[in-house]
Amino acid sequence: MRTRVLTVVLAFAVLAVAGFALPLLGVTASQRTQQLVAARTADLDRFASLAEQAAEGGDTGTLKAEVTRYTELYGEAVVVVDARRAPVVQTGGMRAAAPAVARLIDAALRNQRVSPGGTLRPWSRGPDLLARPVGTGTRVSGAVVLRASVRAAADDIALRWALVLAGAGLCAVACVLLARAATRWVVRPLHRLDRAVGALAAGLPAEHARAGGPPELRQLATGFNRMADAVTTALEQQRRLVADTSHQLRNPLAALRLRIDSLQSRLPASATRTYSGVTAELERMEHLLDDLLALANAEHRAGELSVTDERGACCDATAVAAAQIRLWQPVAEQAGIRLEFTPGPPLLMACTEGELAQVADILLDNAIKYAGDGARVRTRCFTQGTDAVFEVRDDGPGLADGESALAGTRFWRSERHRDVRGSGLGLAIAGQLMTGRGGHVECAAAEPHGLLVRVVVPKEQKGART
Repeated sequence: MRTRVLTVVLAFAVLAVAGFALPLLGVTASQRTQQLVAARTADLDRFASLAEQAAEGGDTGTLKAEVTRYTELYGEAVVVVDARRAPVVQTGGMRAAAPAVARLIDAALRNQRVSPGGTLRPWSRGPDLLARPVGTGTRVSGAVVLRASVRAAADDIALRWALVLAGAGLCAVACVLLARAATRWVVRPLHRLDRAVGALAAGLPAEHARAGGPPELRQLATGFNRMADAVTTALEQQRRLVADTSHQLRNPLAALRLRIDSLQSRLPASATRTYSGVTAELERMEHLLDDLLALANAEHRAGELSVTDERGACCDATAVAAAQIRLWQPVAEQAGIRLEFTPGPPLLMACTEGELAQVADILLDNAIKYAGDGARVRTRCFTQGTDAVFEVRDDGPGLADGESALAGTRFWRSERHRDVRGSGLGLAIAGQLMTGRGGHVECAAAEPHGLLVRVVVPKEQKGART
């Protein structure tokens, strides 16, 4: 936003500076050109007056002396001719017979004054020719042609343009500084407010957005701070409730576990079934409590990563997958599951080893529990565009149509798996862990039957460290 606002303000500033600088450049060049033409026209009038006096008196000595001295002083050539186009005086190497000079002499003898028509520029270097008739309109007795040098005038224009452009540059710099200050004054409170909103959205304690900038932004920051206090208090109470509940439940569950275990030897055989059911429910409650805490930690970690934009975490997905397969191999054999892993080259995934190992445990545990005796579970790691993929595929019964989209929902379990132990939080935990790293978990039906679960995470970015 700051760049866009600054661009708009600077565009107006540039247009404003150009609006007065460009006309000023034109006026400066035009004035200097008029000064040159006026000065040389006065010189021509003087020489024409001397030539007229010489034509009337027959003495050209004064005219020649004045013209020669003028050329010596200023280096500008002068040609004076009589009514018959015969040269009276020629200086500076300019000759009356030259085509350009001859055309001006013809025009002057027709009683036409010839002056330069264009405006000089700093790069103008060619001389200008001016012509003046000698005598009056009724009786023209000759012509005067002057070759004026424009170098000094062009240099003067260049100096004036440099001063104008320097002033325009200073104005532009002042506009830039003013625009930066103004945009900073407006945008900086928005940046602070954006950071506070990001922290609040991630479930982190939101720092108060310092009020600043225009009155509207100060009012917005004040309102946000009040809202952030209320939301932060509610989130803190929720976290405290989860922590206190977990702490308070663990101790009674542990005590209950000890008491139930101590009763086992004293129960009659008829109570074995009831005892097994109680211990199974107790294990389910313990497992559910652990999963709730794992989900809360995963959500908190995902929120932190979304706000801090942490980079640099990566691991070899192939190596992590191979290690987890070895750990789960005895469990799979005991459940009658064939656990297979397709080895491959190292594949760097933008997450930590612990995160990927936890997700792999969830996927392998689900596959072993739900695929059924005699099923085959295959895992592999591969590249898919700019992403690294960890895949677990089984050929068990899979899910019914429409259930794949619900697989990551908290506490959701398929109707056919209600009698299998579990909390329904595994895929939700895996999804939160990968969301923090910019990835996701996707489920689909495997062909010809079974379930396909993929963990898709961006590959290691260039410059990331293991």
